[in-house]
Amino acid sequence: MVEKTAEGEEVHPAEEQGIEPEPKSSEEEKQEMEEGEMEEDVYSEEGREKLEEDAEIEPWEEGYMEGAEHKGEQGMCAHCRKVLDQEKDTIIEKEIKGRVLWFCSDECAKKGPRFKVEG
Repeated sequence: MVEKTAEGEEVHPAEEQGIEPEPKSSEEEKQEMEEGEMEEDVYSEEGREKLEEDAEIEPWEEGYMEGAEHKGEQGMCAHCRKVLDQEKDTIIEKEIKGRVLWFCSDECAKKGPRFKVEG
């Protein structure tokens, strides 16, 4: 049944109009995951953290998904394109033209990125 205004116009729910609800905060998502109201999702930072914490995914899988989701070049070595594990002590950082790039080894860092760095 479709609701109508006093003037007789149809009123449709927000989701039918393509209006998305306000995004939940990181803390709200974590709370809902803890309470079992929301599934852990490898495509969200909070979900990846929870899955790794529960030993359902390995740290390298979390790093891979992080790179695949939005960090792109920061999830892979800028030279050999190897997926980086997210442990800061194993990543070599090098600033080139004002951008910080990540490398898997000193050797790759010395060779530099395989792509043109715009500064």
